[in-house]
Amino acid sequence: MQFRTEIPIISSDFPIDYHSKILFLGSCFAENIGSKFEYYKFQATINPFGIIFNAVSLEKLIKRAVEKNYFDEKDIFFHNDLWHCYEVHSELSNANKEEFLEKLNQLIDSSNQQILKLTHCLITLGTSWVYRHKTSNEIVANCHKVPQKEFTKELLSAAQNQLSLQNIVSLIQSINPRVKFVFTVSPVRHIKDGFFENNVSKANLFSAIHTLLLSRAELRDKIQNDTLQILDSARTDSSINYFPSFEIVMDELRDYRFFEADMLHPNALAIDYIWEKFSQSYFNSETSSIMKEVEIIQKGLAHRPFNPNTEAHQKFLTDLQKKIDKLVSNNPSILF
Repeated sequence: MQFRTEIPIISSDFPIDYHSKILFLGSCFAENIGSKFEYYKFQATINPFGIIFNAVSLEKLIKRAVEKNYFDEKDIFFHNDLWHCYEVHSELSNANKEEFLEKLNQLIDSSNQQILKLTHCLITLGTSWVYRHKTSNEIVANCHKVPQKEFTKELLSAAQNQLSLQNIVSLIQSINPRVKFVFTVSPVRHIKDGFFENNVSKANLFSAIHTLLLSRAELRDKIQNDTLQILDSARTDSSINYFPSFEIVMDELRDYRFFEADMLHPNALAIDYIWEKFSQSYFNSETSSIMKEVEIIQKGLAHRPFNPNTEAHQKFLTDLQKKIDKLVSNNPSILF
């Protein structure tokens, strides 16, 4: 008897292994999954510019990184004792103006170099709701606690989302055509926008990704009547996948015991389950075998003995180091 709906998981056409170089972009859920890659010692970079929830802001940052369009004084502002930038997350804000600009531009350089070497880019979209700064008329990635009267709130249409996603793919592939993309929608609900409004927001993201997956031979340059006009020669874009993290949480787990106390964010158990499903899709048996070795070592490194000076513990450390040396020798990309 079946008591739940299981989301079908198929093997990806472009698996991930320990030679892969992976960039995670997007919402806090991107960081949840990205942290799993870090734990298992994959070559992964997570949100270099901080958590970004909307597609337009992601596009702006990718454009800067690809074209090496550096930040300058006009792109930052001082508020509540810190220098901020509307294009990046508050975690990067700094009390020193020069240090802040230097850090932002170092991130552009490092992101450009990472994109040149990437094999996979995983993008998790959080919302279609955005805030537009009234003075600059630009959509912001973060409001930095600037008074709400300085912004107007608007909903990105499916077509607007799709155009930004297409631009992200095109920008990255303009300097690295080998990159494969995995899109997913965050299962975190943004109920501060309203329950119905959150559903509309997620629906626009799903529609945008669906259109992107059904890539056409050519895209027109403009959005007309809020509908992206595309040619009719449809084909499946072989460089893009969708992973159903939202569906796994909402349709398969479907229980508040899989959420944090706020009843909005998936908890550790849910993240572990999604990771298990992702592993089934993107890792082959060889990669899974290496991951098991990494996990044994990670658990060993996390072990805290009551008596660290005992002979038994010293032997344990020696054996653990031998395991690390052997693993790294066979897999030079793994760093402990």
